Amino acid sequence: MSRVLAGRYELLEQIGEGGMAVVYKARCKLLNRYVAIKILKPEFTKDLKLVESFKKESQAAASLVHPNIVGVYDVGKEGNINYIVMELVEGKILSDIIREEGPLITKEQ
Repeated sequence: MSRVLAGRYELLEQIGEGGMAVVYKARCKLLNRYVAIKILKPEFTKDLKLVESFKKESQAAASLVHPNIVGVYDVGKEGNINYIVMELVEGKILSDIIREEGPLITKEQ
Protein backbone atom coordinates (compact mmCIF):
# COMPACT_ATOMS: atom_id res chain seq x y z
CA MET A 1 0.00 0.00 0.00
CA SER A 2 1.49 3.30 -1.00
CA ARG A 3 -1.16 5.96 -1.21
CA VAL A 4 -0.50 9.58 -0.30
CA LEU A 5 -3.34 11.47 1.36
CA ALA A 6 -3.53 15.28 1.23
CA GLY A 7 -0.17 15.37 -0.51
CA ARG A 8 1.69 14.62 2.71
CA TYR A 9 0.48 11.48 4.53
CA GLU A 10 1.88 8.27 3.07
CA LEU A 11 -0.39 5.40 4.18
CA LEU A 12 1.78 2.43 5.14
CA GLU A 13 -0.45 -0.25 6.67
CA GLN A 14 -3.83 -0.80 8.27
CA ILE A 15 -3.48 -1.08 12.04
CA GLY A 16 -7.09 -1.08 13.22
CA GLU A 17 -10.74 -1.03 12.29
CA GLY A 18 -13.94 -0.07 14.05
CA GLY A 19 -17.57 0.19 13.12
CA MET A 20 -17.27 3.47 11.22
CA ALA A 21 -13.59 3.90 10.41
CA VAL A 22 -10.31 2.24 9.52
CA VAL A 23 -7.02 3.32 11.12
CA TYR A 24 -3.72 3.33 9.23
CA LYS A 25 -0.13 3.85 10.21
CA ALA A 26 1.23 6.61 7.99
CA ARG A 27 4.27 8.80 7.57
CA CYS A 28 3.90 12.55 7.44
CA LYS A 29 6.24 13.52 4.63
CA LEU A 30 6.28 17.18 5.69
CA LEU A 31 7.40 16.58 9.29
CA ASN A 32 8.99 13.16 8.73
CA ARG A 33 7.13 11.45 11.58
CA TYR A 34 4.80 8.50 11.91
CA VAL A 35 1.14 9.15 12.64
CA ALA A 36 -2.15 7.28 12.87
CA ILE A 37 -4.85 8.26 10.39
CA LYS A 38 -8.47 7.40 11.04
CA ILE A 39 -10.46 7.30 7.80
CA LEU A 40 -14.24 7.14 7.68
CA LYS A 41 -15.36 4.02 5.80
CA PRO A 42 -16.59 4.74 2.25
CA GLU A 43 -20.10 3.37 2.93
CA PHE A 44 -20.65 6.17 5.47
CA THR A 45 -19.43 9.14 3.43
CA LYS A 46 -22.88 9.82 1.96
CA ASP A 47 -24.56 9.87 5.38
CA LEU A 48 -24.32 13.53 6.37
CA LYS A 49 -25.17 12.82 10.02
CA LEU A 50 -22.30 10.32 10.33
CA VAL A 51 -19.87 12.66 8.56
CA GLU A 52 -20.89 15.44 10.95
CA SER A 53 -20.45 13.05 13.91
CA PHE A 54 -16.97 12.16 12.62
CA LYS A 55 -16.08 15.87 12.44
CA LYS A 56 -17.41 16.49 15.96
CA GLU A 57 -15.33 13.55 17.23
CA SER A 58 -12.19 15.12 15.77
CA GLN A 59 -12.99 18.50 17.33
CA ALA A 60 -13.71 16.95 20.73
CA ALA A 61 -10.53 14.87 20.64
CA ALA A 62 -8.45 17.87 19.55
CA SER A 63 -9.67 19.87 22.54
CA LEU A 64 -8.34 17.26 25.00
CA VAL A 65 -4.75 17.57 26.16
CA HIS A 66 -3.48 14.93 28.56
CA PRO A 67 -0.46 12.57 28.61
CA ASN A 68 -2.81 9.55 28.44
CA ILE A 69 -4.84 10.79 25.45
CA VAL A 70 -3.48 10.72 21.91
CA GLY A 71 -3.07 14.12 20.31
CA VAL A 72 -4.95 15.15 17.18
CA TYR A 73 -2.65 16.78 14.63
CA ASP A 74 -4.90 17.40 11.63
CA VAL A 75 -8.35 16.77 10.22
CA GLY A 76 -9.48 16.99 6.64
CA LYS A 77 -11.31 15.78 3.60
CA GLU A 78 -9.86 14.78 0.25
CA GLY A 79 -12.49 13.91 -2.32
CA ASN A 80 -14.87 11.61 -0.45
CA ILE A 81 -12.23 10.64 2.15
CA ASN A 82 -12.78 12.14 5.61
CA TYR A 83 -9.81 11.69 7.95
CA ILE A 84 -8.34 12.52 11.34
CA VAL A 85 -4.55 12.52 11.82
CA MET A 86 -3.48 11.53 15.32
CA GLU A 87 -0.43 10.72 17.38
CA LEU A 88 0.71 7.14 16.74
CA VAL A 89 1.14 5.02 19.84
CA GLU A 90 3.10 1.84 19.20
CA GLY A 91 2.48 -1.23 21.31
CA LYS A 92 -0.12 -3.82 22.15
CA ILE A 93 -3.85 -3.26 21.91
CA LEU A 94 -5.45 -2.84 25.34
CA SER A 95 -7.97 -5.64 24.71
CA ASP A 96 -5.06 -8.02 23.95
CA ILE A 97 -3.28 -7.05 27.18
CA ILE A 98 -6.43 -7.66 29.22
CA ARG A 99 -7.01 -11.01 27.50
CA GLU A 100 -3.40 -12.10 28.15
CA GLU A 101 -2.84 -10.66 31.64
CA GLY A 102 -6.32 -10.24 33.10
CA PRO A 103 -8.09 -7.09 34.26
CA LEU A 104 -5.99 -4.04 35.06
CA ILE A 105 -5.72 -3.12 38.74
CA THR A 106 -6.51 0.47 39.70
CA LYS A 107 -5.38 2.27 42.84
CA GLU A 108 -8.91 2.13 44.28
CA GLN A 109 -8.97 -1.69 44.17
